[in-house]
Amino acid sequence: MSSNEATAAGGPDLSTKDPQQSGEPKFNFPLSEIPKNPLGEGRYIKSAAALIIGDEILNGKTLDRNSNYFARYCFEHGIDLKKIEVIPDDEDEIIEASRRMVDKYDFVITSGGIGPTHDDITYASLAKAFTQGLVHHHETLRRMQEMSKHRWASLAQQTEEQRTARERMALFPDRAEILFIAPDIWVPVVRLEGKLCVFPGIPRLFQRMLEGLTPFLTLPPIHERPYRQQIFTAQPESSIAPYLTELQARMKSQGIRIGSYPTFGTGVYVSIISSNHADAHALALEVAAALDGRLVSDEEARAILKEKEKGAA
Repeated sequence: MSSNEATAAGGPDLSTKDPQQSGEPKFNFPLSEIPKNPLGEGRYIKSAAALIIGDEILNGKTLDRNSNYFARYCFEHGIDLKKIEVIPDDEDEIIEASRRMVDKYDFVITSGGIGPTHDDITYASLAKAFTQGLVHHHETLRRMQEMSKHRWASLAQQTEEQRTARERMALFPDRAEILFIAPDIWVPVVRLEGKLCVFPGIPRLFQRMLEGLTPFLTLPPIHERPYRQQIFTAQPESSIAPYLTELQARMKSQGIRIGSYPTFGTGVYVSIISSNHADAHALALEVAAALDGRLVSDEEARAILKEKEKGAA
């Protein structure tokens, strides 16, 4: 079961803390060494895609939070996220989508499908996709055992079949890079073809591991990362549409993108994205004046939208 929730099968085995226990030892496993740039000397990540795996996403049982977090991560680090795709726990779908994305994009992530149950088939499917065998990774097994014995006393009474299921979570494609990215998380980021990184579906763990992977990625230089400035106006979208159409036509040659995002019954957020901070800020002031609006930060915009969503629920 490739769930995005901590209560999913395999969740306790992957999580970093058992809330029912206290006083456990602090873990300080060594991190992996930073490998050579898999994209080649002097190159860096420009494009990305996310492959979200899980029947429970498609049938509405689980809310996918990971693609949104990944989208924000990419924007903040100057990566152009080109595609987010959700597919079922199906081997053929995983094989086709992973091959296609790796062929097209610099940085691909998968989320979900790496637990101990029958429908956790991500590792095995990716091994087939890139013509690799499957082998148990002994250091992962060691870390798993070391952390688990302090947290789950019941593991000592597991049957051979149950142990085999648990150890499936350390059964990786045999030519993959195994990247340990945090001292207190036993599960590594498994990277294939120098591009595709496999993550768990549990949002809290996904987020920690994605942030932990940052030093292992060849990210765009700071000066090439885009800047976004938002303006809020209480005018309806239809009233500002002619102005925004003219504005985008005027700014297109400068590589500045204009977006319009209405909120129900309150107004519109206008987004300006540019690689030049000064240009974006100057244009935002112009737009705010023209639309009788005000500048808002990304954080404020997210907070306001969150409150609106709560009120509409």
